[in-house]
Amino acid sequence: MAKALEDVEFLVSSSHRVGVLNALMEHPRDRNELRETTGASSPTMGRILSDFETRRWIEREGHTYRLTGSGEFVADRLAEFLEAMALERRLRDISPWLPYELDGFCVDLLTDAVVSYPGPGYPYEPLERNEHLLEETETIRGFGMVLLKASVLEDFFDRVFDGLEVEMIYPPHVFEAILNWNSEVVCEAVELDTHTVYLHDDLPSSEWCGICLSDTRLSICCYEPDTGTLRSLVDTDTARAYEWGESIIERYRTEAQPLDDAEDLRSVDLPPSSPNSESKSR
Repeated sequence: MAKALEDVEFLVSSSHRVGVLNALMEHPRDRNELRETTGASSPTMGRILSDFETRRWIEREGHTYRLTGSGEFVADRLAEFLEAMALERRLRDISPWLPYELDGFCVDLLTDAVVSYPGPGYPYEPLERNEHLLEETETIRGFGMVLLKASVLEDFFDRVFDGLEVEMIYPPHVFEAILNWNSEVVCEAVELDTHTVYLHDDLPSSEWCGICLSDTRLSICCYEPDTGTLRSLVDTDTARAYEWGESIIERYRTEAQPLDDAEDLRSVDLPPSSPNSESKSR
């Protein structure tokens, strides 16, 4: 293991070495091409090529260098590791809110994800991303938390009444908060054939994570559990991630209680609190 760590350190301690491997993965090159591609000086390139030949990672034919079988193996594995570390760095700040406890979830599902989170000078990026995704889709399925911000709820229910097909599973207290925002709008929406609501008392991560499927994308909403503050919106259109989201949502949909009678909602004794803006009437 110590020798393997020495080789790892040898590679990653020099961006020029990594650059040579990456360049030769594309096609064989001569020394001048490698210098132009990596920006390495002539003495540095000479040392790199000599070290790589000693390790039998490259071979020379005339003036051209190419990867050996061992070199291709090293280059492939290094590229995979660097991609993994780049993904981990992108997700590092929101890692505490990702649904690791859900069956089948892994970071690999988010390899090509768009990660939106509030920056120090601009806190609205995830809200704007959510709005964009809402505008671009014709269907939504999901469970857990929703953005209990009045402006977001207004946009959501506007789309519902415009024909957006919705199938959502809520914890009872979350649906109660939505109902408290505007009971008339919510009751009217429940009566639509295109808007189906389920209630579930034991959703996973329901205090700090919501999962939605739009037409082609999986979205994960990450919240601060104590304050409800939106930490990030992560979305991806990879087939593997979408299939995982479908399996999770279907599992909890079969356990949930459908809410199909709006008249029952009209007599609910609403709590005094409400989401953070004035409600809207239709």
